Amino acid sequence: MTNDLPPTNHLLSLSTDDFIAGFDAVASKFDSATFPQQKLPPDSWALLVRAGVRLPTLPRRYGGRDSSVEMCRIVETASEWNLALGVYVIVNTALALLPVVKWAGDEVKQEMLPLFAGDAPVMAGLAATEPGAGSALSAMTTTFEEVEGGYRIRGRKHWQALSSSAHWWLVLAKNAHRREYGYFVVERSEGFRTVELYEALGLKLLDYGVNDIDVIVPRHRRIDAEEADLDSVDVFLASRALLAAAGSGFLRRISREAHTYVDGRRIGRKPQSKIGFVNYRLAAIDTSATICEALSHYLQTMLDVKGDMTPAFPAVQALKTVATERMISAAQHYQQLTGAEGYRCGSPTNIAGQAFLDTRVFSIFDGNNDMLSQQLTAYCLTRRSGRALSELLAEWPLTAPAVATLETDLSFLDQRLGQAQQVLAGRAIAYLFAITQVLKWADETGADPARVRPAIEFLRSDIAGVAAEFRLLATGILDTYGAAGGHRASRPGVADESGSQDPAAEAAAAHPHLPVPPPAPPGASLGEPEPLTGPFAGEAWSAVPGSAPVRFPGPPTGPVG
Repeated sequence: MTNDLPPTNHLLSLSTDDFIAGFDAVASKFDSATFPQQKLPPDSWALLVRAGVRLPTLPRRYGGRDSSVEMCRIVETASEWNLALGVYVIVNTALALLPVVKWAGDEVKQEMLPLFAGDAPVMAGLAATEPGAGSALSAMTTTFEEVEGGYRIRGRKHWQALSSSAHWWLVLAKNAHRREYGYFVVERSEGFRTVELYEALGLKLLDYGVNDIDVIVPRHRRIDAEEADLDSVDVFLASRALLAAAGSGFLRRISREAHTYVDGRRIGRKPQSKIGFVNYRLAAIDTSATICEALSHYLQTMLDVKGDMTPAFPAVQALKTVATERMISAAQHYQQLTGAEGYRCGSPTNIAGQAFLDTRVFSIFDGNNDMLSQQLTAYCLTRRSGRALSELLAEWPLTAPAVATLETDLSFLDQRLGQAQQVLAGRAIAYLFAITQVLKWADETGADPARVRPAIEFLRSDIAGVAAEFRLLATGILDTYGAAGGHRASRPGVADESGSQDPAAEAAAAHPHLPVPPPAPPGASLGEPEPLTGPFAGEAWSAVPGSAPVRFPGPPTGPVG
């Protein structure tokens, strides 16, 4: 299987279109309809390596193609054939290799990157999440300390994608003696051991598990966060943004599969596609595909995943939350259309069962969507300059075109926002961002208006749904759940758990030397990470750029690292 492609060096002179076409031909061998749903064999990865899967991530000086656009298109292409394969690519490239490319010193780059530019099927992963330590960096038990010649790193990690497969690791650890965090490049053979494997519900091509670490690495293998100007959020922004590309490829496939299925299935004397609500479900799938295509267009034309992504923080939060919601929703609609056969993995008539299982985790990993939505709201709240939130959104370039197009009353966002409302408001802001990108995509590509209008109307309905949830919260529906349910932070005008009606103002008083940080979630003290734990936790509130800058590595991301 690995001998039918030449070495990767011949790929460097190809045009982007020819390069992607060659990769597509190889990726087609991994079609989720036929490829085994099991851990990806090394010879299969070798085939993808020889097709150049890693080259766009690598600088030209190390034998790469050095292209942000091609990174996006590789992920989109892989995800159209097999969503798990798209995630496999993101983990190897954006999550593990890219931080080395961006921030590591020349010595470690020269040691590691030429291996990944060649045709050897080596793999890389990120080790951050720990049992019992999600977002709270202070709860991390993996430590490092200086020893003669370098650093000793000891601890336990889990939920790493490629746990038992990756040869090189980017490991997050804290100083054993003081509050300091660092990333270290570790080779598996140095003392990175997989002691248990997990069985995930979906994404079967990736292996997850528990990893014990006891290694000594030379000094040059540490990425110096201060010297590299490594922001706590930038490590994860590229992989998160690439989920828009994954969604675009995946939903193009799901739309095609759903139409083929309902056109070919007969209900009585007529095809299933003639049933009214079947067409509603098809429209929901098709509009999701349109929305993700527009988001992927924004990713490829406006962002550089190989550059400084920190200014793109709000856009990336919206890209990830909207794209992953659309993937999950479309997979559910597709499964419903296929009936009992859609509940069957390995069905000869559809891929609905596997699509449903594979997408479910996307709103959880690489930053829980609820948390990312709250962070998006916090970002906007700290930039109001005395304006109502709806006024800011009407003027902000990322949302203003959507506000003008919808002509919808957004004043429900202008009340005092407890934690629950902040999550919901972030979803509404992300939908406005998505509408703006649909409009931009249509203008720049000449897209068919018949695709554009339904996409906007579905997103309009989503915003109306958020407004309805605001009204539901206003009834006090959460009061019966007590403080654990967050009701004191969920009703307008009622104090948050920290005791302030305006958590942003309280934070400003507590830290007058810093820009205003975002609100603290219930149960968290201001200035401490959000108390999310377990394999699916994302960043703490301090991840919001421009609010409380943190110059240490970001926290765990869930079952990708």
